[in-house]
Amino acid sequence: MTVIRLPTAQPPDSVLGARPDVTESAGAYRATGGYESATRPDELLHHLDASGLRGRGGAGFPVAVKLRSVREGGGVPVVVANGEEGEPGSVKDRWLLRARPHLVLDGLARAAEMTGAARGYVYLSDPLAGERVRRALAEHPPPLPIEVVETEHAYVAGEESAVVRRIDGGPALPTAKPPRPFERGVGGAPTLVSNVETLARIALTAARPGLRKRIARSTLVTLSGGSGTPLLTEIPYGVPLRTLAAAHGTPEAAGALMGGLFGGLVDARALDLPLEPGALAAAGTALGCGAIRFLAPGTCPVTAATEAVGHLAAESARQCGVCVTGTAAVHGALRELVAGTASPDTLANLTRWARGLPGRGACGLLDAAAGTAGSLLRAFPRSLPSHLGAACPACAADLPAAGPGRLAVAVPEVSDAPSARIALPALKGTP
Repeated sequence: MTVIRLPTAQPPDSVLGARPDVTESAGAYRATGGYESATRPDELLHHLDASGLRGRGGAGFPVAVKLRSVREGGGVPVVVANGEEGEPGSVKDRWLLRARPHLVLDGLARAAEMTGAARGYVYLSDPLAGERVRRALAEHPPPLPIEVVETEHAYVAGEESAVVRRIDGGPALPTAKPPRPFERGVGGAPTLVSNVETLARIALTAARPGLRKRIARSTLVTLSGGSGTPLLTEIPYGVPLRTLAAAHGTPEAAGALMGGLFGGLVDARALDLPLEPGALAAAGTALGCGAIRFLAPGTCPVTAATEAVGHLAAESARQCGVCVTGTAAVHGALRELVAGTASPDTLANLTRWARGLPGRGACGLLDAAAGTAGSLLRAFPRSLPSHLGAACPACAADLPAAGPGRLAVAVPEVSDAPSARIALPALKGTP
């Protein structure tokens, strides 16, 4: 199961809201100031710029810059709420669409006002989220046409060019860039593809511009792995990773897999880093989508890297030859380390691939695989020699239980009945 932990004092600018266990109705959302803010589009864009809000989908791009790029792209723009959550260790986006669809739709409508868009889409793969969003649209008809587009769940399906391709009637597969969606996206129009948590924070900023800095510097995180129960919570930037490990139930974590599968591995010393994008980037890792998988004491990091790259190799869109061969080669080398059949050449190859493969695929999947291998070499160099010529006992004990399913985290249950009262903070999770 996955639990939700609310802050001790629930602030009015929280994305989690007061009742994360129940789908919020239009009336309940309006009662908190939703949909009714008098903040004008130009004022809101100024507040977003001043707050420094960055996207929560993984790349962390400045939101105001992205909005202006779409607005100035020529033609009539399109806005898209991207709720396709490809990272197996993240649940925030699916939970948000199930629990607070009005917050996301309010943010999408405001993004449309700021860019001049005439239509919008909510893009997702979770049927329950789709049901809650459609009901929310019926409860509070939006000021522009908004369509829900469902896709098959896949790691690459949420990549922005894959989103555009699927909405246009094609497969949810990435395309070569340029052009990027903000230049030419859905139907050839400039398109804003924005993560649903980002849109939620836009709506909160519109309702409470005086709290813009706090809204921009808080984030949802999904904590898993280790010996603790998966946890979804909202925290301000600056909290040490070690504090999060303790809150999750893995106080003596041996390290972590950061940013879903994109931020790479860090060792136990890195747990003293603050959860803040700039500090993490300076240390060679990333917050990404806010998914952090802690390594339990005694876990071999080679196992963790092999499991992560194995998932990426299986999820390759198989459009780019370099991605197919590159991810397979990195995974094969890591498997050799696990089995104890690796040679010094194996480590040399991993080093070469970690440096040479990023940027060569149509999307970030190959980058993530190469980056995971590189982070293993950087963060755990002393763990690798023991894997040459001899099987690692910790890997041998752990890897047979590994696999894509173990990386997945269940979405916390969200009741459909507004009158329901479910005890917090512990909420059972569903697939």
